[in-house]
Amino acid sequence: MVKLSVVMSAPKLNVVSAPPSLTKSLMAGFDTISNHIGLIILPILLDILLWFGPRLRVSRIFQRAFEQIMSYPEMKSSEMMDTMQITRDFWLSFSENFNLFTFLRTLPVGIPSLMVSRNPIEIPFGIPIVLEINSTIAALGLILGLSILGIILGTLYFLLIAQTATSKVIFWRQAVSQWPWASIQIFMVTILAFALLFLLALPISCFLSVIMLSGLGLERFGIILFLIVGGLMFWWLIPLFFTPHGIFLKHHGIRKSILESIRITRATLPISGFLVLILIIISEGLKLLWRVPPENSWFTLVGIVGHSFVVTSLIAASFVYYHEADLWVNNEEQQIVV
Repeated sequence: MVKLSVVMSAPKLNVVSAPPSLTKSLMAGFDTISNHIGLIILPILLDILLWFGPRLRVSRIFQRAFEQIMSYPEMKSSEMMDTMQITRDFWLSFSENFNLFTFLRTLPVGIPSLMVSRNPIEIPFGIPIVLEINSTIAALGLILGLSILGIILGTLYFLLIAQTATSKVIFWRQAVSQWPWASIQIFMVTILAFALLFLLALPISCFLSVIMLSGLGLERFGIILFLIVGGLMFWWLIPLFFTPHGIFLKHHGIRKSILESIRITRATLPISGFLVLILIIISEGLKLLWRVPPENSWFTLVGIVGHSFVVTSLIAASFVYYHEADLWVNNEEQQIVV
């Protein structure tokens, strides 16, 4: 009885869990997609559309706009004419190679795509079909409609990945029921992301203007500018990186998801920072490999499939990491309270 009383009165030992592991999260992400390979279908279909589908081009709209601008009397001076000519050539070249279907690739949440920045001129079948958009209103309507569709499809894509990364199964009824609400939240996240980028671009543009007016040139300040932009992007991006994860995994609204992202990131730095860096290095580094085959070669299809698998696995790994980090942070906070 004495021994029993000693055991009962002994202080309770708290078990401290280990912090989330980057290696285990990456391995779990690739294992998840290997067991649910169907999740890469949406990225493949988007790339197939951008590769073989028609081109929605707006070059005539740009051409008419510049013709009207250059007809103004203020533009008749030689200096203004030369400047406008250079600007006109740049934007016309850009518009001739730009496809409005690329707006289906939305950020920060959307379906990943390898072909979104390629816009091939020649494909294995020959020359792709080009559809010229002549109306500015029609072009703006297409941009808005394609962007909204991209957000909606990207939301479903992320919902399915979030389920499989944490539950190892797909609950279609649950995913479809959460789809409309999550799409609205991601739409607000997208607006917030572009607003933050705009605020970030203001000081950078002012800095560039000062350098150009000083006549010193951008070459001397390239490294400084890179460090400034990189530092600002780090402080803006890392704490907010897991905002979509809170929406998809914990079904929080945008405000609570932002606060949860900041809380988890602060508690897990520098591991979370390394995670984001590793995801970017793997994704962007392998793009160099996937883009080796030319657009008119069928080997491009290998790059499309490989890119879809890798990026989907990396997204799954981020959900695994967020889930583990959330459990670890909650456990640590409970240990402090006790």
